[in-house]
Amino acid sequence: MKTFENSASFSQYIEQLVRDKKGLTHMDAVLMYCKENFVEPEDIKKLINKSLKEKIEIDMQNDGLLPRTATLDI
Repeated sequence: MKTFENSASFSQYIEQLVRDKKGLTHMDAVLMYCKENFVEPEDIKKLINKSLKEKIEIDMQNDGLLPRTATLDI
């Protein structure tokens, strides 16, 4: 089982999974980690930092699972 010291290292691991497996969303990567390591998603919520949470939210908006929010391109 892969363990993480902090939320930043978990986020980096998830980002690497998304880069390596084309078409994989951040949420899919988190759930894949949970399945492969026999961990309940509720047990890793402390490892999901703000940046990863925002990326999951954007993926879900793009997939039509959450309503879109207004953004500014700056």
